[in-house]
Amino acid sequence: MCDTDFETRRQGGLLEAYQRRDPAARSKLEIFLLYPGVHAILYHRVAHWLYCRNWKFLARCVSQWSRFWTGIEIHPGAKIGRRLVMDHGMGIVIGETAEIGDDCLIYHGVTLGGTGKDHGKRHPTIGNNVLISCGAKVLGPFKVGDNARIAANAVVLSEVPEQATAVGIPAQVVRIAGRSTHFADEVDQINVQDPVEEKLDAALSRLEFLEKLMDEQYLKSQREETAGQER
Repeated sequence: MCDTDFETRRQGGLLEAYQRRDPAARSKLEIFLLYPGVHAILYHRVAHWLYCRNWKFLARCVSQWSRFWTGIEIHPGAKIGRRLVMDHGMGIVIGETAEIGDDCLIYHGVTLGGTGKDHGKRHPTIGNNVLISCGAKVLGPFKVGDNARIAANAVVLSEVPEQATAVGIPAQVVRIAGRSTHFADEVDQINVQDPVEEKLDAALSRLEFLEKLMDEQYLKSQREETAGQER
């Protein structure tokens, strides 16, 4: 179902979302005139309206102009909810069958793409109030649950539960909150655990234990050999 809501109230909600989440934003006028994320959303509404009426060539023209003007590439077929904030925005790519819920926050360099192996629904479905940090790649036709967080440069290849934090390549879930939280308003891209680093630390600890055990066995055998020679 195509979204053709161009009401002033909706646009005001988008500008308020930018004001709330970007401390550098000084006024709604500045956001409206100068923020590429806002321009990309406005262009996408036009392109999506044309796409849903089967004017695919015109829709693609609008989206390509938007890409040239904003550095953000959104396929006309993508479905985007209300109050999506794209901070900086440069390099964001959103595929044709991608769906994004309400109140999401996406940073520059994010890709909502496909793996090249799927047909039909090829791109991810992003829930409400999801944070996707800079450089993250979400690839495939799966769901990222409401209130989830994707860490910077993560490569997500499978479903992420609601209220979960996913980090790493490939991404692994390292935290699932037991309570509802507005993650997109509590951005913390530093204090997360790296599951790959944890596994490496565990392997190194195991290796040190085995080396110590082998040293003890070697010393024991040397003592026994020396004792036998003395007899």
